[in-house]
Amino acid sequence: MKTSDFYYDLPEELIAQTPAEPRDSSRLLVYNRKTGEIAHRHFYDVTDYLKAGDVLVVNNTRVLPCRIYGKKVPTGGKIEFLLLKRQHLDTWEVILKPGRIAQPGSVFSFGDGLLTAEVLSVGEGGTRTVKFSYNGVFEDILSRLGEMPLPPYIHRKITDGERYNTVYSKINGSAAAPTAGLHFTPQLLEKIRSMGVEIVEVLLHVGLGTFRPVKVEDVTQHHMHSEYFSVSPEAAEKINKAKREGRRIISVGTTSVRVLESATDDNGVLQPVSGNTEIFIYPPYKFKMVDGLITNFHLPESTLLMLVSAFCGREEVLRVYKTAVEEKYRFFSFGDATMFI
Repeated sequence: MKTSDFYYDLPEELIAQTPAEPRDSSRLLVYNRKTGEIAHRHFYDVTDYLKAGDVLVVNNTRVLPCRIYGKKVPTGGKIEFLLLKRQHLDTWEVILKPGRIAQPGSVFSFGDGLLTAEVLSVGEGGTRTVKFSYNGVFEDILSRLGEMPLPPYIHRKITDGERYNTVYSKINGSAAAPTAGLHFTPQLLEKIRSMGVEIVEVLLHVGLGTFRPVKVEDVTQHHMHSEYFSVSPEAAEKINKAKREGRRIISVGTTSVRVLESATDDNGVLQPVSGNTEIFIYPPYKFKMVDGLITNFHLPESTLLMLVSAFCGREEVLRVYKTAVEEKYRFFSFGDATMFI
């Protein structure tokens, strides 16, 4: 399986720069895995494809305003940090640029000294481990100094950071949003619950894997960066019960898929567990837990497109994407959604 097998042409004007308003007014392309039929709807129509007993699994991670700009001490050289993963209370894994001025022992200042960081070590792929020093509450300082870490293909800044979080986000720790969940409104979630659909929360803090492109031609040689995930005993019990009863487990987003497939054992039982996962899902892959998938349109040759291709078949997914381009759907983080059932 080659990386180039997952390439498709995308006109730049179809890359969404702003989110749809209201959230659930985005378009929804629905693909039936049994018949190959494609339907063109809006996201608020998702209820037409759900039924009582279904379980929607959502990722309740919350994106921090984790892009910060500062200066090197004492030279004043400019630096940009993107916080990826909290390793300990004040120690983080970060991507930064320019990397040449950030060697172990280097110190940087943010907000005129409100926050300082010392580089402890250089990691895989040029990441750095840094230790922050500050007075007060770290998250409060970050909210004052930081920007939401929008992907590089989005060229407009957003003034409302909540728009890059899901309405059910709870637990701080992500460097990017689980974007499939951005389409839900509180009203739509309530309507879904009233239908008898269960909504179960799991956690995966989105990290470097979202930003790292596949640079090898042989897909099997790509290494996924580890990301923290957690499944509570209550969530595992609800999902396992539904699975035993033959009810559908529908994942909202590829991050939820990675949680479910990481935590499900070889007997098809979801375990209550927390830890780090490096799971890389690409064709052929036998899914242990997921029966349906709601997700956005993903970048060409990305690990996320490979995951969707494992779920539906590469040729069919590329056909879906070709249709979406022809129908001028909006792509990527702030774009439209797909539903594979």
